[in-house]
Amino acid sequence: MVMVPATNPKILVVDDDHSVRNLIYRFLSRKYHIESAADGKAALAMFEQFNPALVILDWNLPDINGYNLCQEMQSRTNVLVMMLTSRTEEADKIKILAAGADDFMTKPFSLAEVELRIQALLRRVRSINPSPTQRLVFQQLAINPDSREVTLNDKPLSLTALEFNILHFLATHPGQAWSRPQLIQKIWGCEYVGDGRVVDVHIGQLRKKMEVDTSVPEYIKTVRGYGYKFEPPGNAIS
Repeated sequence: MVMVPATNPKILVVDDDHSVRNLIYRFLSRKYHIESAADGKAALAMFEQFNPALVILDWNLPDINGYNLCQEMQSRTNVLVMMLTSRTEEADKIKILAAGADDFMTKPFSLAEVELRIQALLRRVRSINPSPTQRLVFQQLAINPDSREVTLNDKPLSLTALEFNILHFLATHPGQAWSRPQLIQKIWGCEYVGDGRVVDVHIGQLRKKMEVDTSVPEYIKTVRGYGYKFEPPGNAIS
């Protein structure tokens, strides 16, 4: 039996296919603390007890869909979610990312690639901790990195962990344009090997929550042919 150090990250594997669940469990348990569940109800119970840093989540579960389960988990903690799916349609991939998933893999998949992506996601968590932890205020928009809370017009915004990371990063560099590859490197980590369109999907979700008119965004501007920038409506104060 391989002893895993207590400081190693915790990972919860949720899949109703026993063979897939067992395969991932056996492969990752060499380096990580692993627990598993076969359905959404058991997953939520284990989630509360285990408090994982990352969840590997099957999109299709017998009692709840991955979209709802992903959002439920991320409403409780800043957990990372990597979705597993057998769907290959473009619309399905966008829906998975829109659910708040940090990454996804299409079945069948390579265990070696699963491990590589997990390493990249966990490394990103360590690199995105804001420093200094300064509260940012742009007129009616307030971003608090300590509590990871955002308010707009005195109302809290319900952001996923990844949406918060993107907004906070852009807001700490007001007026500076960032290309999609640069944002992937800064937010997802230089070892991210997933789909580059993830940037556009999450920017789109942010705009739906922040902007009065997403076609004419006030805060997150598109830099045509390049990427995005945060355009503050006024001078920031702290």
